[in-house]
Order: sequence, then C-alpha cells, then structure tokens
Amino acid sequence: MKAGKNMKIVGITGGTGTGKTTVLNYLKTLDAHVIDCDAVYHRLLKENKQLLADLEAAFGGVVKDGELDRKALGAVVFSDEKALQQLNEITHHYISEDVESQLERERAAGRNICAIDAIGLLEGGLKDRCDFTVGIVAPTELRVSRLMAREGITEEYARLRIDAQKPNEYFIENCDYTLENSNNNLSEFNEKCAALFAGLL
Repeated sequence: MKAGKNMKIVGITGGTGTGKTTVLNYLKTLDAHVIDCDAVYHRLLKENKQLLADLEAAFGGVVKDGELDRKALGAVVFSDEKALQQLNEITHHYISEDVESQLERERAAGRNICAIDAIGLLEGGLKDRCDFTVGIVAPTELRVSRLMAREGITEEYARLRIDAQKPNEYFIENCDYTLENSNNNLSEFNEKCAALFAGLL
C-alpha cells in the first residue's frame, strides 16, 4: 500500500556504515518521521516471544535465557548465505507488520514525509510501501573504519558484517535513486542530499 497524496514515503537503504544516518538526519530537518527497522527489530526481540521462538526453531541455540544471543546468531548467518536468507525471511515478516502500523498512524496524524530506514528494504517487501527508494553507497574501506570506530569491533568482524550484506552495485541497480558517500566530508554529502530531495519532496 503506497502513501496517500498527503504523505510521501521514502525508502532509505544501503549497507552498514554507508552513511544512512546522515541522510535520515537531513530528512528530519524536513520534518520527516523516521521508522528505523533495526530499532523495530530489537524492540520486537523484547516484545514478541513468537519471533524468538521462530529464530530458535530455525537456528537452534541462538536464544538463551529468553533473549537472542546475537553473537551466536551472527556466527551462523554471516558465513552461510542460505541461513542469512532464512533469517531475513523470518524477521522481514514481523518488521513489515510493525512498519505498516506505524505508517497508518503517521498518515492519520497528517504527516507529510515518512522515511523507512532498512538494509533489507528491497528484498523484504517494504519497497512496495514506498513512493521511491534511495540507496546509499560508500567505499568498503570507509565502511570498515566507521564500523570499527562506532561499535568498537575488530576489523575482521567489521569485514564479515559487510561481506554478509549486498554490494553497492545491488543498491545502484535496484533503487530509484542513489547517493554516493565517497569520503568523510559531511558538508559535501549534505549538499548531495539537499540536491536530490529538493526535486522529490
């Protein structure tokens, strides 16, 4: 279901460390409401016991003392493409339901712009809810350094996370528009955001 004429739904996607937060912060200056699908996922892990049950049934040993062991899950899915696909299928179902509820609330409240932030936006069915999608891409080395600094993880683990995600080319080919974050120049990247969205919103 796409937005009514009074609300634009923008899909923002791209790999971890590409700079999606900068784009979303720009959209917030336009009074956009942002739905962070990663935050939705983590909230559902606490609230939805059926999601945890589905993850444990699929991967075995990843739920301990009623909570998801993210490292145990990561050890399974980061090295197995089929397992990662299965994880996405499970989580996308629950996330999509929650996002749809949020969109309806924002639409009823008269919101003009709503942005959906999701790495799995394209393959998870959320693209159909958007008026247009924007893929954020960045060089791998820049993404690695950002992940290490932001999350305090090792270079090896950062590369494993990035390698488990879709490459830049996937977002370039499958999104309606692309924003390239080629360096650490925040001012320059904000200018790119302004130029793109000025013609779309």
